[in-house]
Amino acid sequence: MKIIPSLILAAVAATTLSAAPKKLLVVTTTTGFRHSSIPTLEKVIAQLGKSSGEFSVDFVHQPDPMSEQALKDALQKLSPESLKNYDGVMFASTTGDLPIPDREGLLNWIKAGHAFIGIHAASDTFHNWPEFIQMLGGEFQGHGAQVSVECLNQDPKNPANAHLGKSWTIEQEEVYEFKSYDATKVHDLLILDKHPQNKAAGHFPVSWNKAVGAGKIFYTSLGHREDLIDTDPDLKDRKNSIESSKLYQQHVLGGIEWALGLKHSAP
Repeated sequence: MKIIPSLILAAVAATTLSAAPKKLLVVTTTTGFRHSSIPTLEKVIAQLGKSSGEFSVDFVHQPDPMSEQALKDALQKLSPESLKNYDGVMFASTTGDLPIPDREGLLNWIKAGHAFIGIHAASDTFHNWPEFIQMLGGEFQGHGAQVSVECLNQDPKNPANAHLGKSWTIEQEEVYEFKSYDATKVHDLLILDKHPQNKAAGHFPVSWNKAVGAGKIFYTSLGHREDLIDTDPDLKDRKNSIESSKLYQQHVLGGIEWALGLKHSAP
């Protein structure tokens, strides 16, 4: 049987295109509280993209010097026209009401089949935009002192959790409490069955995912402490083990992979 050269070229082209890395836009701008761990998050997310080879990373950094106009200019990358260049957007510890160019355009872009990933304080963003909170699945309400917690694995078949056992004990972390959260409208990945402060029994979300239209949402409230985010053994005042940092990075990577459609939950 003679193979037509044009068909071979088409097959090679299709393989090349399917293997092309996804493009992730990572936003770390803030108009509220600014976490000191943001530079660490930026470094680790870029490393995860590079080491996996699955996605490239572009950033919207905090302008320097900071001004409202400079922030608006930086956030033009979230305009509908610019978003055509990306497969997903991550809000990494963003806070406050960010002056993005087109709120409805961002939500429509997600619903059309793109990814949104939220890390830690992403839930402390846009408190005055109900549609964003509904899209994300929960809203930051507060937190107590940093504590050790045992996170219960609700979906060991999901890429964000597949490397974890039935539970994951974190030595020290800032643990969020939420409002505007409905367990029936999200798919929980990690929860606590005890309140992080008073230890009362209950259902306390830590990480979840969900669909919005054809788009996929992944959120984890973990990511406050540098020594949970980064595996660097020389970090000052390290409380979390290197193993916990590795588990955290895999949790985030798996969530990104799921949201971008690179990996799916095991059957």
